[in-house]
Amino acid sequence: MKTATVRQLRHDFGSVLTWVEAGEAVAISKRGKIIACLTPPPAPKKPRKARKHPDFLGRLKRIYGDKIVHGDVVVEERKSRPY
Repeated sequence: MKTATVRQLRHDFGSVLTWVEAGEAVAISKRGKIIACLTPPPAPKKPRKARKHPDFLGRLKRIYGDKIVHGDVVVEERKSRPY
C-alpha cells in the first residue's frame, strides 16, 4: 500500500489517482497518522448466465405431432357452436 500526504493530494492529485487506477490502495496521512484509504472499486461481478427457456415448439410437436390446424378450421368451429 502506497502512502500519500494531504498536501500531496492537494498539489499532485493526478499521480495519486494514477496509483489508484493501477489497482493499488493508497493510505492518506496527515501529520504522520493515516486518516483515510483510497482503494480502487471492486472488480465487476461476472454476468449471469442466460436462462434457457423451455422448448415450447418441441413440446407441441411431441403432443400433436406434425398436424397443422389452419385458422379457418378454428373460425368454422367457433361459428358452429352456440355459446
